[in-house]
Amino acid sequence: MILVDSKTSSEFKTGPLRVSFFFVGAIFAALLGGCDSGPEVIELTGAKFGTHYNITVVADQPAPSDLAAQVEAILDRVDASMSTYKADSELSQLNGVARSTPHAISAPFAEVLDVSADVWRLSAGAFDPTVGPLVDLWGFGPSQTGDKIPTSTAIQSTLASAGFDAVTLQSTNTGVFLRKSRRVQLDLSAVAKGYAVDLIADYLEMNALPDYLVEIGGELRVSGNNPQGELWRVAVEIPQLTGGVERILHLQDVSLATSGDYRNYFERDGKRYSHMIDPRSGYPIDHALASVTVVMPRCAEADAWATAFFVMGEEQAIQRANELGLAIYLLVRKDDGFIAQHSLAFAPYMKEDSASSDSMLPALTH
Repeated sequence: MILVDSKTSSEFKTGPLRVSFFFVGAIFAALLGGCDSGPEVIELTGAKFGTHYNITVVADQPAPSDLAAQVEAILDRVDASMSTYKADSELSQLNGVARSTPHAISAPFAEVLDVSADVWRLSAGAFDPTVGPLVDLWGFGPSQTGDKIPTSTAIQSTLASAGFDAVTLQSTNTGVFLRKSRRVQLDLSAVAKGYAVDLIADYLEMNALPDYLVEIGGELRVSGNNPQGELWRVAVEIPQLTGGVERILHLQDVSLATSGDYRNYFERDGKRYSHMIDPRSGYPIDHALASVTVVMPRCAEADAWATAFFVMGEEQAIQRANELGLAIYLLVRKDDGFIAQHSLAFAPYMKEDSASSDSMLPALTH
């Protein structure tokens, strides 16, 4: 059979939308075998982080009897640590800590901050986990402003209080500590979901289950082969409300994340204001890039880079991806539709697929 999963409006949350974690324009499809014999195919589905997850495991040997419970436990731990909505989460507690006060953090939280710091630095600030207050200011966060455009004074004031340069990690023989030079508000939504995908994938591999697809809200990681013994096939949707498959990718032992903005915006006086805020300027992005798909070994990195490249826009994204040797695929708006662009490292994934998109099930939405 064909498993089609589409997350057209997903976010890591137990509450309102955050700009840095809104990914659209991707349908993820895995072709599953229909044979009566062969490996056991295990499918797990559920809801977490305000979205859904889908896991397919091709098991040549017995899987742990408590596999579903272990998956839920992993997701619960990430949620308890990095939720922006739970007052007792590790993230919420850190956001309440005064500046210059060292605060001990867990190893997983430190890992996510390390990924965030690397992408923030290499993207020259296009990715910034402190962008949340700017998102709120523009009315895309929990405080709805009725599509009002904030004043330049308010934007500059909020921008001055943001910036990941205010966050410092210090490792000692007693643990890892976080220090803030300003009282910035962290939001790890644009990396935590991908990190959770990695944790589940790592758990499967530790249990000698190397053939799998793990997907949470559109971010995914695949390993080995699908039940038919072939590469996993993942489709990227045309970034428009009517959907449609733009390209099918053949993937193995990689992660994939997609970022776009065509579903969340408002218009004022003929101008379109995207929910995706550029943390470098404090203003919504203003370019023709409609979606970015990133392929990397680890999903946490792909998750963060999808946001960074989308903020950059097509020209800067392609240039930076080529400089870093990263595989990205872009769909850019034109008057008569979209044109595709890709970095040099994405070329191996450009194999044409003979299957018609008409053979796929309609996209699911939630």
